[in-house]
Amino acid sequence: MTKVVKILGTGCPKCKSMTGVVQDVVTENNIDATIEKVEDIMEIMKFNVMTTPALVIDDVITIKGRVPSKGEVLTLLS
Repeated sequence: MTKVVKILGTGCPKCKSMTGVVQDVVTENNIDATIEKVEDIMEIMKFNVMTTPALVIDDVITIKGRVPSKGEVLTLLS
């Protein structure tokens, strides 16, 4: 089943770093996932997230306010 991964962030350097980490993990591990960047502040607020970047997997907020390691992302997606 395809996982839906959303990266919430307004385009700051940390948000870009998180996007890169997530894309690398998905590619390197052949994970079936769609990655969506959510940069609209109104959409981000729907998740009740005040600190970005935030990582949402299948509509569950898993990480917020920091850039995760590749290992951490892999664990969350496995």
